[in-house]
This record gives sequence, structure tokens and C-alpha cells, in this order.
Amino acid sequence: MATITEQIIEPDLYVLHDVSWEFYEACLNELGDRNIRLTYDRGTLEFMSPSETHNRSKRLLGRLIEALTEELGIEIRSEGSTTWRKKRLRRGLEPDEAYYVEHEPLVRGRETIDPAVDPPPDLVIEVEVTRRIVDRLGIYAALGVREIWRCAADGLRVFVLGDDGKYHEADQSPSFPFLPLEEVNRFFARRNEMGETAWVRSFREWVRQMKPHWTQGQQ
Repeated sequence: MATITEQIIEPDLYVLHDVSWEFYEACLNELGDRNIRLTYDRGTLEFMSPSETHNRSKRLLGRLIEALTEELGIEIRSEGSTTWRKKRLRRGLEPDEAYYVEHEPLVRGRETIDPAVDPPPDLVIEVEVTRRIVDRLGIYAALGVREIWRCAADGLRVFVLGDDGKYHEADQSPSFPFLPLEEVNRFFARRNEMGETAWVRSFREWVRQMKPHWTQGQQ
């Protein structure tokens, strides 16, 4: 058996090397719903405890997606931070938020998702507050996740999985191609200027104003 080696990166980030898949799954079962995110990539296991800033950012971005789809009548399935893993790839992770959009009809009405047979989420949110060691984009690519909304200090950026199996920055969201990303960034930058309810309401009002233009463009 390989010897597990440890690496402490930051107070909220801890990495183990030479870890078996069975040990990874045991950690998932032991930790349960605790506020610790596990990322596993072919023997490297990363533990990350999200900060308040991290959790708030991912939740607020999620609220924007929920408000957008509610106003436009777009069906989605929210998967939150569900663990996505495949033993044959020896990779697994938990996104900040995950959504089925295009493939929502394929999983509608299901209580649970089986990653072995079901498609991966169409869209995931990744908040970057703490520097990560494991290549999470590489894991998402291996799992086949089409679109990533990556939120960092420089704002929100969208990455789309290309035919080459790598992510490339895009100027529009495949899930919501009508949505101007600069406006999403503008709203997100204003998240501390007012109460959360008022902030979401202002985004909803903007979506209602834009809806006729978006609908017309799709005709």
C-alpha cells in the first residue's frame, strides 16, 4: 500500500497525496453534509473549507440564475454541491452550484441522479477565493460538464468545453446565449450596495425589461 503524504497549503486548504479511491469514498461517507469540499484527482485528495465570502458569492450567483429562469419560464434542475465522481476516471469533486438546463427533461422527476448513466450538469458555478491545488477544470472536462461560470476577484467569466477536451473562455453562455455577461457582472458587483432581497428584485426587473428583446431575437 502506498504511503499517504500530506500538504498543508492554507488554514482552509489541506491536501493528501497517494490516496486510494476507496479512501476518498470513505471520506465522503464520513464527512457527510459538513461544510468541507473534497476534490479527488487520481490519487490527490484536496479538502477545502469554504469561507463566508465563498459561500455568499456562490449563493448569490445561484439566486441570479434562479431569478432569470423563473422570469423566463426556463426549466432547470438545481443540484447544489452534489458530489460528481466516476471511479473509472479516478476523479471526483463538488461544485459550488450545478444546474441541468438543456438536459433537464432527461432528469426531470428523478429523486437522485446516477452519474454512471445520466449526463453531467450543463452548468456549474466555481467560486475562487482560495488558491486551489487540484486542477478542477480538468476534472470537469473529464466528466463532460459543458459550461463553467467562474467567479474570482476579477469578476465572472464563462468557460465552455471545446472539442479538444479543454475549456475556453467565451463571451456568452451556451445555456443562456441571450444573456449579456457584462450586465451579470455589473449586477454582481452591486451585491453589497443594497439588501439581498432588493438586489435580486432589481435583477428581476431588469430581466422583465429585457425579456421582449430576448424573445424577439429568438423568433
